Amino acid sequence: MPWSSRKRGPRTDPNRSAHRESGKGTLSTADEELLRTLYAEHAGALLHYVLRLTSGDWQWAEDVVQETLLRAWQHPAAFDPERGPARAWLCTVARRLVIDAHRARQARPAEAGGEALQRAAEQTPGEDRIEQALQSWAVADAVRSLSPEHRAVLLETYYRGRTMAEAAKVLGIPLGTVKSRTYYALHALRLAMQERGIEP
Repeated sequence: MPWSSRKRGPRTDPNRSAHRESGKGTLSTADEELLRTLYAEHAGALLHYVLRLTSGDWQWAEDVVQETLLRAWQHPAAFDPERGPARAWLCTVARRLVIDAHRARQARPAEAGGEALQRAAEQTPGEDRIEQALQSWAVADAVRSLSPEHRAVLLETYYRGRTMAEAAKVLGIPLGTVKSRTYYALHALRLAMQERGIEP
């Protein structure tokens, strides 16, 4: 059964819990199938997303994707299909792993004298700024995923603060078209943000 259509609840395969509790390194057939399904359905898109969060660090991104899929496999009951699609949940898990790694790096300053540590502390962004930066990148990525027509109306109406009538004049399209494109652009943006683990 594909991961995206699974319902929340405990697994019923008795071999799965026996393997986990015994600590054996072998996987049951069901475990292998689930891992293959998770990887096939989500690994590519997840890696693409995480590469942006890790500033293109391929090795780190691969580690984050692997850990994300492992957590999904180990804790399937954490996924609630009523709160959104599986990919959005996986993106949230991945984003939190990246944030945790940033925080861990901040918690271990380089060994140096007091003055060097003070300068490093002043230059290191706070946890809120890291979260804000990661969220900004994810939102920008979501906006880039929109069609050019949808991006254009959002740019005029939200970023530049124009009224619908002003946007219609600037874009050279009828007012009704601006209204409908804005509606559909916001809907598409909301979905794109959810896929990236951001609550609109």
